[in-house]
Amino acid sequence: MKKKSSISFGPGAASLILIFVVLSMTVLGMLSLMSARNDAVLSDRSLQVINAVYALDARAQETRATLDEVLAEAAKDAQSDEEYLSAIEAQLPDEVEMDGDSLYWTETDDARTLECEIQVMPLGSAQRAEWVRHDLYAETGEVW
Repeated sequence: MKKKSSISFGPGAASLILIFVVLSMTVLGMLSLMSARNDAVLSDRSLQVINAVYALDARAQETRATLDEVLAEAAKDAQSDEEYLSAIEAQLPDEVEMDGDSLYWTETDDARTLECEIQVMPLGSAQRAEWVRHDLYAETGEVW
């Protein structure tokens, strides 16, 4: 007769499997927590950048509104486009530069620059000015 060999696991093998499963679950849980923490940090940084960009844009829109008032005031007494442009140039805020019929200004913070340009429409147009450039430049090395 042939001998049958049987493999039997004792209580020690079950304990080893249980320890391995618990350690595996612990490592996976720690990795999940680390990933969630890193996601939260990245979300906070993104929120800071977005808030800074929107603050720059708000300042640019405020300057645009101020310029629109200047354009409306200059259009009241002007008889020609040359008079209109001369009146605009005389009333411009300090941070705005004029080149022909274009107005330029820059809004900056620590790591970002928003360059703006609007074109003045001819005297009598329904729209006084329109955006030509509204470009955001960022130095990402300092931000991240």
